[in-house]
Amino acid sequence: MTRLSVEMLAADTVEPITTAGHAQLGIAVLAGIAVIVLLITKFKLHAFLSLTIGSLALGAFAGAPLDKAIASFTAGLGSTVAGVGVLIALGAVLGKMLADSGGADQVVDTMLAKAGGRSMPWAMVLIASVIGLPLFFEVGVVLLIPVVLMVAKRGNYSLMRIGIPALAGLSVMHGLVPPHPGPLVAIDAVDANLGVTLALGVLVAIPTVIIAGPLFSRFAARWVDVPAPDRMIPQRASEDLEKRPGFGATLATILLPVVLMLAKALVDIVVDDPENTVQRVFDVIGSPLIALLAAVLVGIFTLARPAGFSKERVSGMVEKGLAPIAGILLIVGAGGGFKQTLIDSGVGQMVLDISEDWSIPALLLAWLIAVAIRLATGSATVATVSAAGLVAPLAADMSTTHAALLVLAIGAGSLFFSHVNDAGFWLVKEYFGLDVGQTIKTWSVMETIISVVAGGFVLLLSLVI
Repeated sequence: MTRLSVEMLAADTVEPITTAGHAQLGIAVLAGIAVIVLLITKFKLHAFLSLTIGSLALGAFAGAPLDKAIASFTAGLGSTVAGVGVLIALGAVLGKMLADSGGADQVVDTMLAKAGGRSMPWAMVLIASVIGLPLFFEVGVVLLIPVVLMVAKRGNYSLMRIGIPALAGLSVMHGLVPPHPGPLVAIDAVDANLGVTLALGVLVAIPTVIIAGPLFSRFAARWVDVPAPDRMIPQRASEDLEKRPGFGATLATILLPVVLMLAKALVDIVVDDPENTVQRVFDVIGSPLIALLAAVLVGIFTLARPAGFSKERVSGMVEKGLAPIAGILLIVGAGGGFKQTLIDSGVGQMVLDISEDWSIPALLLAWLIAVAIRLATGSATVATVSAAGLVAPLAADMSTTHAALLVLAIGAGSLFFSHVNDAGFWLVKEYFGLDVGQTIKTWSVMETIISVVAGGFVLLLSLVI
């Protein structure tokens, strides 16, 4: 979604809704975030409701009229859902198709057949990274856990030596690489170029996932030596199928939207002429909507049909793929509403002024804000959308590459030290049969390594591009 369309949707809120000073705005921000944190952690309220109430509380503490605070929130919610809602939906459908058709299992089995011994952790991180491109983190975990447990048990590998690389691959993709919801929302908030962000995200992801995955897993395996729990090996999707799609066709379908979006970014850089026919064609086919839509349509013929699915089953699969993302869409939308309330209250300008007075690099500030919100709420998505709203004004004078790096800095910060207030923490704990201390030594430390290493690479890139 373009910045112009966002402004049109929020036309009645472009003027500041309050004239509060920096001190009052600072208190308002802390109070608003505190309300969100308290509702999520203490009262276990859904993040959508917590963000909605927190946004209104922010406006009230900032001294804004309630009707204007409501207008800001609804405008931000609408523009965010309009910008990324369809993309999240298409990604969910592609992920569901990949899982149900057995395509994901085919990729996993083929790659594992080629790997063995010391190369197994590297195979796992590669599998998780490829599978993690179109899948939400939780779906990827559920999909890959049976493979991790079976490989560890049959190959007599340490569970952490195999499991940590898989989790690292999924987590890095979730935090840094579109079309995952967090990066998409941040791209929309700071008006970054999606193709450039995708390219730089992959560039940062590669060394990050190597360090946090296969390399760190050596230490994790020494710290926590547990067997694979038999009770947690669920049935795989393809065990009920008579046939499943081929490896090449599945891999091509997964990578199709990535290739199209990267091609658009490359053509934009090389041609740089909006009137050029070639650039206009790639602007269309490389747009996130068309790229993901193309992957879904191609997936019907490369994934669903080879698995023997009827037209009715394909239709039902699409419907089932859309159902679980309702909560995600609402959280992302409410996060956009919170962002717009922050901006319209003048908080964005306050952050801009503070960053200039304190001489804090914008990328480091974005990372620190995302870290703070992640630690408080436990949600990477909430941390991303909130931090993006706070630092969006910093991107106004940035180059295309630095705006993309700002998105990646936010994404890196949003992954910092997952602990007991994060649903992912408990998901990993239960699937791997760990206690709380063991989960912190492995999963939580891995997430922190991802956050710090990715943040460091983002800062290094900002010095050379």
